[in-house]
Amino acid sequence: MAPEENKNDDQEGEEPNDPTEGEGGADKKKKKKKKKKKKKAAGGPKPGPVGTPTLKPHSRLLGEGAFTDYYVKYGQTETPTIPVEDLFRGREYPKGEISPHPLESNTYRESSAEKRAQDRLMSDVYAKVRHASEVHRQVRSYAQSFIKPGIKLADMCHRLENKNRELVKEDGLLRGVGFPTGCSINHVAAHYTPNSGDDTVLQYDDVMKVDFGTQIDGRIIDSAWTVAFNPRYDPLLGAVKAATEAGIAAAGIDVRLCDVGEAVQEVMESYEVELDGKTYPVKCIRNLNGHSIGPYQIHAGKSVPIVGGGDTTKMEEGEMYAIETFGT
Repeated sequence: MAPEENKNDDQEGEEPNDPTEGEGGADKKKKKKKKKKKKKAAGGPKPGPVGTPTLKPHSRLLGEGAFTDYYVKYGQTETPTIPVEDLFRGREYPKGEISPHPLESNTYRESSAEKRAQDRLMSDVYAKVRHASEVHRQVRSYAQSFIKPGIKLADMCHRLENKNRELVKEDGLLRGVGFPTGCSINHVAAHYTPNSGDDTVLQYDDVMKVDFGTQIDGRIIDSAWTVAFNPRYDPLLGAVKAATEAGIAAAGIDVRLCDVGEAVQEVMESYEVELDGKTYPVKCIRNLNGHSIGPYQIHAGKSVPIVGGGDTTKMEEGEMYAIETFGT
């Protein structure tokens, strides 16, 4: 849909009939059409006028502020066509959620001028991560506009990945898709992607995990969300979302990996789901984990459990992690 102020740009104006000319229309002047000069486009697509997001996703529990066209506030088109690099040229990329350090021993990292100065030396890395993150957000929001019951999974993945390539301005190993898109349904917990000829279609009662990535100069953004349309699964989606937020809050430099898992498990397993008159406790899928991410390396060697106990290895300065939770 075009912005409201542009919707008549291609229509030609008309002059009204002269009421002094004959009766019955016999001597009416012919309608004259005004010709508008066409402006030549220069230098590819330009950011349009800043708009107000209005379109809501089909799936549930994405938040009151979730709009599939949220990016129009930055001047992006609907559907998005401007590469994020071009959209934000001369501007900083949006910053995501910033959490305080969870350990008291690390509070000096927020108050020390020396540590803040050291942090600024990483600004080029953060810019790449935030660039890739904004691409992911825009592709994810666009995907949420068309993911609904009746869509074929293979078509969904093709459409999502093509938009990912377009908005990241794919260029070989320098930037592009981080890994194949996952679209795991129901009992399939993770890492399923359709092969050619797979005709699986998304249904109203399905619970689907969509997982895709973007990368810029090897800095990979690995993020997923759950798609469901039937409100009976709301407690399950709520459990996983709350558990993920708890895991992010618990993560940080010098934190033991098992402590992150304990925080996730405590929140996840405090939820229940009622299905067909029977109540089930939500449980963590114990053999699936989050993980560290390195340059051009999606799994960089450390696993973040989603249950307590076990690995006492600590997170270290300079590392990046995907905090992933799986509830059933």
